[in-house]
Parts: sequence; structure tokens; C-alpha cells
Amino acid sequence: MALRLLQVDAFTDKPFGGNPAAVVFLDRERAPEWMQSVAMEMNLSETAFLLVEGDGWRLRWFTPSVEVDLCGHATLASAHALWEEGRAPKSGPIRFFTKSGELRAASRDGVIELDFPATPAEIAEPPAELVKALGVSPQFCGRTRFDWFFLLSSESSVRLLVPDFKALGRATERGVIVTARSSSDDCDFVSRFFAPAAGIDEDPVTGSAHCALGPFWAERLGKKTLQARQVSRRGGALSVRVDGERVFIGGRAATTVRGELLP
Repeated sequence: MALRLLQVDAFTDKPFGGNPAAVVFLDRERAPEWMQSVAMEMNLSETAFLLVEGDGWRLRWFTPSVEVDLCGHATLASAHALWEEGRAPKSGPIRFFTKSGELRAASRDGVIELDFPATPAEIAEPPAELVKALGVSPQFCGRTRFDWFFLLSSESSVRLLVPDFKALGRATERGVIVTARSSSDDCDFVSRFFAPAAGIDEDPVTGSAHCALGPFWAERLGKKTLQARQVSRRGGALSVRVDGERVFIGGRAATTVRGELLP
């Protein structure tokens, strides 16, 4: 039986921007090996798999190489796909059951807002090979639950960064967040995210990274609601609202592909 599949660009209001994710609607439980094969076939930074469960949806995320514990853009893409396919009402939040616990997505004036756990960065000394692979002198180094976290001196330092991806993949377990204060008035901070260890040299827009970026910049700038931009080649815009141990990440999405997966 063919499975419904959508490809959705997340954290953008028009196609061919933001971060693309595939969303697969499952008819039953599937083996992780099968889901990994599908993700490798899709060859996107993330493929999301949805299976109805009670009053919500079981959600799993796979890169072309590994399953991950938390992914923002594929969760946003999943919510967009559920509403667009008429599988969830917009009147209330969607509940997702994941490896990172229960997550929620709500529609607010055309913006999808994700309710995610905060994963703040704690000060940590990075290995010398990691700093060498990045080729930068960070102003702050830390570790989140998942990734290394580096504050750079300026937006241009973030934009112009060219890491050694092979060395970076050897020096990390998942990924590296680099960030700086924005040089423009319409945005509070910028970032990029590198994850060669997970099969993604650079992720276009990374929702989960903002679970660390949000608390960091909220404390640094003294404000709970922020505007963010991930300055990859495709780029993407996000709103971030910090409320205690939760981070609310907002963005738009656009469907680019509808089709069927022949399992």
C-alpha cells in the first residue's frame, strides 16, 4: 500500500528557501532500518515519520545517516503537513510523542509555533581539534544536551566561516552551533549549524539549535522574545520565545512536493 509523502520547506514563507524535510505518513509500525533507508533515499537533512497514536502522533526523525533525538524543522514540517492534509484540526495544538518527550505545535496567525524543551549551553572547554577544525577564536564555548556551542565576535565572522568538515566530523558526536549578535535592526542574532558527524555538513535552518540559542540570547540581551536568522546559503527566519524551561520556536512553511512512497 502506498504511503502519503510530502516535502516541505520549513522556516520560510515561500518554496525553495528554509530547510526542506520529507514527511511520511505511516500506516503501521515500521522497522528503524526501513525508515533509515527511506531517509537515505530522500537525501534531505531530515525525514520525519508520523504514526497516529491516541490523540496525537508518534514522530521520529532520521538524517540520511542516523536517527536523531530532536529536530525542529522536521517537526514544523510535520505540523504543516498534518494541517494541509486535513489530518489535524487547527483549533488546538498537535501533540507529538518523541524521543525528547511530548512536543506540541500550534497555529498562530499563520505562524507555526513549536513548544520545545530548553537545552541551554553550559561553559565547557572544547577539544583543540574541534577549534582547529572550525578555524575561529570563539568568545564563548559551551556544550548543550546535543551540540557544541560557540559565540563569535560578529555576524560577518559567522557568515564567512568555512570549517574543515572532515575534521569537524571526527571531533564531534552530533553538531556545532555558531552564533553572533545580528548587525541589522530587524533581527537579534544569527547562527549557523554544522553536523558532518550526522551526515549533514551544514543544516540550512535548525530549530533544535534554537533551544540553546534562545536561552543564551534571552539572558544576554535581557529579552524573552527574539527574532533570529540562520545564515546558511538557503537561510531561514525564526521567532524565539523563552518561558522557563520551554522554548517556543515560530516559523512558516511551504509544501513543494506531494506524492506516494512505495514501500
